[in-house]
Amino acid sequence: MPNHTARRILIVEDEFLLAMDLEYLLAGMGHTVVGLATRVPTAVELALRADIDFAILDLNLAGIQTFPVADILRQRGIPFIFATGYGSAGLVDGYRDEPTLQKPYQPEELQRLIAEAAWIRA
Repeated sequence: MPNHTARRILIVEDEFLLAMDLEYLLAGMGHTVVGLATRVPTAVELALRADIDFAILDLNLAGIQTFPVADILRQRGIPFIFATGYGSAGLVDGYRDEPTLQKPYQPEELQRLIAEAAWIRA
């Protein structure tokens, strides 16, 4: 199911197999993964400097929430979604309206959320 609007995507995920699966799904949709961060400091650096137009953020990396990464992406005007096994229940005030992708990833839901989040922020 290729996407007609290919995006350069940052993946922030600390579980290696999930990150690889997500990268595979995104490539099948026609997107390019341009960065992968498994820890918050690396994710912050990539969010500040990488040439990306979308990001998928695991809500919790090794016990540390990724809200600082989301803040940087907001400042740069880069759309993102949170990925979590807890759904939107894990989001705190100020982030509750952000799109959330439920783990395990469903390709159709992933594609829909990418399209919606990118369109809303456009």
